[in-house]
Amino acid sequence: MLLLRRFAIALVLSFASLVPALAIPLLLVDRDTLQVLYAEDAGQPWHPASLTKLMTAYVAFEEIAKGTVTLDTPVTLSKYALSQAPSRSGLKVDTSVSLEDALYILIVKSANDMAVAIAETIGGNEANFVAKMNDAAQRMGLTATYFVNPNGLHDPRQVMSARDLAVLSLYIEQSFPQYMQMFRTSVVRINGQKLESQNEILTTFAGAIGMKTGYVCASGLNLVADVDRNGRRLMAVVLGGSSGRDRNERAAELLLKGLSGSATGTGQNILALPNAVGAAPVDMRPNICGKTAAEYVKAQEAAFPMGLKGQPSYLTDTIAAVEHVATDLGRTRTGIVLPRPRPAHVSVFPVQDVAVNTTTEPSLRPGLDLTPNSGIPYPRPRPVFR
Repeated sequence: MLLLRRFAIALVLSFASLVPALAIPLLLVDRDTLQVLYAEDAGQPWHPASLTKLMTAYVAFEEIAKGTVTLDTPVTLSKYALSQAPSRSGLKVDTSVSLEDALYILIVKSANDMAVAIAETIGGNEANFVAKMNDAAQRMGLTATYFVNPNGLHDPRQVMSARDLAVLSLYIEQSFPQYMQMFRTSVVRINGQKLESQNEILTTFAGAIGMKTGYVCASGLNLVADVDRNGRRLMAVVLGGSSGRDRNERAAELLLKGLSGSATGTGQNILALPNAVGAAPVDMRPNICGKTAAEYVKAQEAAFPMGLKGQPSYLTDTIAAVEHVATDLGRTRTGIVLPRPRPAHVSVFPVQDVAVNTTTEPSLRPGLDLTPNSGIPYPRPRPVFR
């Protein structure tokens, strides 16, 4: 019996040693020049999880710019919105917050109920809003992207790539810089609650200014991180981390390589970086939530031990948390009907052509022209800061 038990233990250990560490999508971009400083599997379709909310926010910013809603528009939590899986805002059914506060809660807490409430407020229903998301993705040239919902709860059809996430994040910053404070914020206070961000980069890495984290079993732990330091403006994208430590430390390593100059670049503009269009998205569920998860995490820790107990860490800075105070407006007053449902969404913007030619360096163009008939293109890429 003892020999049999020893054989079983040895078999388990040998199986664990066969679980390999997995290469995951990594991307480092210079936000001023749009140059790719490092890329690994950056065009591979991936389940974005709550990084989806970057597009939810972008569509809201566009609608504010068009005047269909304002930052003061009330966003009401319907029963359907509150039926979404956690994380949630903690608010009650039929209570409202301003669209501004809703966006803070969406981005900081990554509240799935608030994503649906914003979608219902702007689109009249979730489906109409998702159509706006896919329209914006098409205009941006996000060829590995497709949305089914506004919050990132898992649907096998909902995909993005690291490349597409980087382009979307650049559009947010360059088209709507007035809202970047939302992505820098790591705490929202409302009704005595303290809603905290999962983005530890914001409080442990000097110069961090956003953007967003995401996690479902099928995606692993995802992160888009922007940093401004010593005149450099960089972005790191990490998808499929095996833990928060793994995701955050890998992003910090990429950023430090860019800041030090050791990441010299690939010679590609981010818009010229190809997507693996039509490729199946990677399903991380067996490695993150399945029977082999413990062995997989151990393999990833062995391959990349930064930040583990007794190991050095890249995340050693102490940055004060940026907070926002939101206001619960209570239940929507009777007799005031929000304008829903609205007509089905129809695109009114031309599709952006981001094809590369031999004479013009590709550059970001605005998803929404806020100066009609001006004929003045946005200055992309931006000049290098001195």
